[in-house]
This record gives sequence, structure tokens and C-alpha cells, in this order.
Amino acid sequence: MSPRSYCVLLLAVGLVLLPQTIRGDDAIPDITDGRAELTLSPEQWLKVDESVDQALEFLITQQGRNGAFNTVDTGQPGVTALCVLAFLSRGHVPGEGPYGTAISRAIDFVLSRQRGDGLLFDLPIGPWRHSSAAHTGIYNHAIAGLMLTEVYGMGALEQQERIRLGIMKACDFTLKHQSRFNRNRQEQGGWRYLKLSDHRSDADLSITSWQLLFLRSARNAEFEVPEKAINDAMDYVERCFDPNRGTFIYCIVSGRWETPAMAGAGIVSLAMGGRHDSKEARGAGQWMARQRFDRYHGVSRYHYSAYYCSQAAFQLGADYWSSFYPPLMNALIDNQRPDGSWNSERQDSQYGNAYSTALSVLTLTPPYQILPIYQR
Repeated sequence: MSPRSYCVLLLAVGLVLLPQTIRGDDAIPDITDGRAELTLSPEQWLKVDESVDQALEFLITQQGRNGAFNTVDTGQPGVTALCVLAFLSRGHVPGEGPYGTAISRAIDFVLSRQRGDGLLFDLPIGPWRHSSAAHTGIYNHAIAGLMLTEVYGMGALEQQERIRLGIMKACDFTLKHQSRFNRNRQEQGGWRYLKLSDHRSDADLSITSWQLLFLRSARNAEFEVPEKAINDAMDYVERCFDPNRGTFIYCIVSGRWETPAMAGAGIVSLAMGGRHDSKEARGAGQWMARQRFDRYHGVSRYHYSAYYCSQAAFQLGADYWSSFYPPLMNALIDNQRPDGSWNSERQDSQYGNAYSTALSVLTLTPPYQILPIYQR
């Protein structure tokens, strides 16, 4: 067993022994280095714990017989992978505890959707159109790959071997598709859709950030990922920073618009290579702090943006985190539905409430510092 796998196994065993609800000071991570001086009262921490636990109780009602969590076909296996990550972020692991069987079944579903070429998405790839398989397939692949690398080493040995093989094939697919459309020099190092139509861009930050998270997590799990692939992706992300706007943009060649989600994606992506203190990351952090996350649905694609920006604020640390998280936390908790879910917004409504709820859990759980990829 590799040293990393051994450490992950110890983490999994330790998490199983945690009480099901973390309360009071026990919920506050060891952040004595000053990177996240977050002061919440025991009552506030209890609200976070209860909100997350209620959300997970909702999510379990959304799982079908095949292990998948409810969403449209073009959202699978990505939405199921996000739901697994939500459970993991609260300390639940495969095969153990109240959700252990459900997590294992979801992992099996994700693996069952892998094609022979390694793509973790099994719908036919037709012409590109919004929300089609050609559009969503590459997102599903990276999110599912990220989940598999984060869960690797935590489950039964038989399942771990299938996960290992699945990760290797998925990494190979991702690496082969980096800089696949070789037209624009400034966009080399990034990723784009599985098929192009009339798009002029060879890469975009939204897709690239998920691929980078997957590859970085795979490398952390001691899978072979060339350093050049990571560095080329990081350099592309830095080129997506627009100094005139003070934040990251979606595309360099076309679609040069800024959004809260892309600000968070850029910061998190740079953090994967230790560049969270760069001028680009800090500048985007200042831009991000001015967005209205304190108002529920106060920014476009609120749940997706909140997920990325919460992770980004934690990576930046200090005042970025302590001023950003509490208002966002209050907005989410105050607008949680009685059944524990959050409503999907109009733009992402086709993916359903399992999608928005999983993202909301991942937004609330950075201070638990359980998922390795989001630790700093």
C-alpha cells in the first residue's frame, strides 16, 4: 500500500468513528496558521451541522435502485458524483455508517457509465447544442473522475481495484483531450467541449477548472499525471485573468465575460498548484467579495457560483474567508426548504434539486476540511 493510500485509509477509519453530528468547538478546524480565522458561535456551528445533515437526508431520498441520484440523463454521472462528494465532505465513507451502502452503490453507478476510451459518460455524442451530450459530457467526466480520486482508498478492496482502473482510464482520456483544438496559441493548456460547432475558442475556464481539479486529485492519490499537463493548465488559467476587469473571464478568444463562478474557478484552479497568493488570485478575490452572495439567488447560477466561491475564499484565507463565509452561510440556511433541499434556479433547473442541494452542501462544508482536494 502506498503512503498516500495508507493515510487515506487511516482518515476513512477515523471518520467512521466521528459522531454523526459535529457540534460546537469540535466543528472548528485547526486553523491556527491564520489562513481562516472564522469565528462562529456554537449555535451557528450547530445550524451549519443541522443544515448539512438535513440536506443529506434529502439527498438519500433522491437515489434510485441503480445507485444514481435523480437528474436528467445528460447530467449523469456528474450529479451522482457531486452527491457522493457531498456525503464525503461530512465524513461519511463507502460501506460504513448510515450512508455507506448508498455511497458504494453510487460509486458503482458512476463506474458503470465509463466508456472503453475512458470517458465517464455513456450517451452518444451528437452535434453540439446547449445542454446536449456534446456540451455536458466533458463536465460529467471530470466531476465523476474527481469523485473517484477523492474516494480512492476508502472502500472495500474489490471496489477499489475497479476504481483504480477507472481512474487510470479517465486520466488518459483527460490528458489526450488537453489542447485538443490546436488553433489559438493563448488557449493551449486548457480544455473545451467534446465537439465544437461554431465556437472560436479552443478552451474555457469552466471546463478547464474541473479537469484540473480531477488531475490534481489524481496526482495527490499517486496516479501518474505529467507535471507539464498541470503546469500548462495553470498557465492557461492565469492567462484567463483580465486585469481590466480585475477577475477571471470565461474564454480568452470569445466569451470574454466575468461571472462569480469563473472568479471562484480561477482562484481554486490556481490554488491547486500553490498559486493562491498570486496577484491574479488575490485580485479575483477582491472582485468576488463585492458580489451579493448574502442575498439568496443574488448572483447568477447562485448554487454553482456559491460552491466555487466558498472553496475559493477558503483557499485565499484570512479576511477573504472570514468576511465571505458567514453571510453566505446565513443566506443558504435561511432559504433551505423544509425537506432539506435547495431549489434549482431556472438556468440549471433541468438538473434538479439533488444537483443544487449537493452543491449547497459542498458550499457549507469547507471548514470541516475533510475532502483532501479542498484542503490547503
